[in-house]
Amino acid sequence: MTQARPPTLAAAKQEMPIHEIEWAIKRIGDRIKELEEFDIEIVTKSTPALKALSAAIAGTLERAFGENSSAYHRYAQAAVLQHVSMAISIEGHRRHVDYQTPTQENIIRSIALMRAAQSSLKEDLEFRQASLEYDHLVIVDDAQRVLSRRIFLVHGHDEGARETVARFLMQLGFDPIILHEQANRGGTVIEKIEAHGQVDFAVVLLTPDDEGCTKGATAEPRARQNVLLELGYFLGRLGRNRVCALKRGTLEIPSDFAGVVWESMDGNNWKQALGRELEAAGHEIDWNKVMRA
Repeated sequence: MTQARPPTLAAAKQEMPIHEIEWAIKRIGDRIKELEEFDIEIVTKSTPALKALSAAIAGTLERAFGENSSAYHRYAQAAVLQHVSMAISIEGHRRHVDYQTPTQENIIRSIALMRAAQSSLKEDLEFRQASLEYDHLVIVDDAQRVLSRRIFLVHGHDEGARETVARFLMQLGFDPIILHEQANRGGTVIEKIEAHGQVDFAVVLLTPDDEGCTKGATAEPRARQNVLLELGYFLGRLGRNRVCALKRGTLEIPSDFAGVVWESMDGNNWKQALGRELEAAGHEIDWNKVMRA
């Protein structure tokens, strides 16, 4: 089962726990309800209830987004409810001051901003939930996926090494894939590798089949070029933890692969080493068969 991972959000949003986002959505909803139910008729030059509501809105936004965040500053005007300036009209000799009309406009603006803030948090919540669902799917997939017993065996001209390793893998219940034994079907070598490379593990035999050197230097034994190409291919495709390199004899290891861990085939310890690598990659290993091989 595969599923596209949600796009990356800012670090602050990713770190905000789901329960805090849910809390913020609910509290903003409470503030919106209080704004909608506020009695505009009680508004005068100084209205304690309106100041208290402004403080509650500011506090909710600070806890939801963080006081110094860009999101907080985006919605901070929602806490400004009391209109400072006054609209004045003259009725005869009396002066009438209207505090209610501009305050009502501020409340309408505040409700719109608070709903926008709530919508932003809901999007964050969907993102966090989708991320958790994706992570759960990855864990379930890795736990339930049955690893293939097919193992790609990369080799050079050392037929003895190839047959020894192939026979060992077969004794452990694996199916070694040897490229030259597969049908060409009119394809190139790389196309054959791609066609038969649907494996979960690869064993690469580094044997001194060729000689080479930099210009002017003394030729030294080295692995065949196709072996190095296929080593790089499977390192990229499977990762280093699913590729085991077995080295026989003395040969030059290219600097690009100097960080690749390899096991010596000069002796029998390579069998235990290969068994450990297979087991670490998730394969079941019968160690009695390893010791008898």
